[in-house]
Amino acid sequence: MSSRIPGFYRLPPEARLEALEASMGVDTRAYRKDRGLSLRTADLMVENVIGTFSLPMSVGINMLINGRDVVVPMVVEEPSVVAAVSNMARLTRTAGGVHASADASIMTGQLQVLVDGDVEACAARLRDAIPELSALCEGVHTRLEERGGGLRGMDVRTVTYDEPGEAVERFVVLHFYLDCVDAMGANMVNTLAERMAPTVERVTGERVGLRILSNLADRRLARAWVTLRPEHLDHGDLSGEDVAAGIAAAYRFAWADPYRATTHNKGVMNGVDAVAIATGNDWRAIEAGAHAFAARDGQYRPLTSWRIGPSGALHGRIELPLQVGTVGGPIRVHPTVQSNLKLLGVTRASELAQVMAAVGLVQNLGALRALATEGIQQGHMRMHARSVAATAGASPEQVPAVAARLCEGQDVSVAAARVILQELERR
Repeated sequence: MSSRIPGFYRLPPEARLEALEASMGVDTRAYRKDRGLSLRTADLMVENVIGTFSLPMSVGINMLINGRDVVVPMVVEEPSVVAAVSNMARLTRTAGGVHASADASIMTGQLQVLVDGDVEACAARLRDAIPELSALCEGVHTRLEERGGGLRGMDVRTVTYDEPGEAVERFVVLHFYLDCVDAMGANMVNTLAERMAPTVERVTGERVGLRILSNLADRRLARAWVTLRPEHLDHGDLSGEDVAAGIAAAYRFAWADPYRATTHNKGVMNGVDAVAIATGNDWRAIEAGAHAFAARDGQYRPLTSWRIGPSGALHGRIELPLQVGTVGGPIRVHPTVQSNLKLLGVTRASELAQVMAAVGLVQNLGALRALATEGIQQGHMRMHARSVAATAGASPEQVPAVAARLCEGQDVSVAAARVILQELERR
């Protein structure tokens, strides 16, 4: 089994499925049928359904994660994202692939206590009540506890609202931590918050305000890392040492400047979100948590780091919160999501988080390598030209020729594509 499939991008879709079966031994019958989201199933998932909306689903190939070949389903409309992942995965596998790990699936819940009296006294009463509150949570999620999950502790914080020009307010906040095992866990966390609210009001003598999970899942981190020697990074006339220096310099720019860090992290999330959507996970929660984590020291920072070690090797690393699940919610009811999880070969949330972290890292590597060499626009426009050709009316058979001519002329526009189509039709 190998996710290294040379020439995969040149194949038509049907041949790609055959190549996946031959190289990875996976069953692709589900992708040969129209097993997408039916209107009936969609109506069970959200309100006011009038139809479904399709996006391209691709696979990132060449991935080697912790020594295991992985084909990664990705749902994304932006050109070059999947190509960058696949190309950089091919590069990293020559260096032994990407390594990854993930924490336990611990989510944080919050109960806000609106204090009229002494804030510190309220906080002390709440701390004293933690044993009682912990006992109250036992047995609420019995199936979760049977699978090794459950409550993992509580603590109490005081929080101050001091926006300039507004009256100062102080709150007491109870944090509790739930190991959700293979679920994202939002509903389970919120259930516990509601269960504890009356007892919190009784023991504190104050009113509970908000009670809900936090999407800053900073106890549920995933990380991935890779080491590349200079010879892995040689690119045309540029030496591997020069490419590594350019990637490291781009990282330092992002660390120093939030304007650059924002675009740097957008590239990371191109990969992470695409996998999240393909596996039925809440990409909005993941985005919110990742960006909050990026600003944890008071300035918005890059989620990845790239540094050159004493031996000249380039060391890349990513760490971010990933609140993902492999059970529950749309994961259970969406047929394509089920097929995608089988294609990935993951059953545990921690395994999925590791894949997503690895994809985010190699996606970022692709962007920084392009910036350090040919520039980001050349590769992006090469992929964008295909969409422009189709928009101009090119048939699937004409698209490759029109896209190639657009890139040659360095005018990737619909108007230019129409001119090329007219020339082809006159021949």
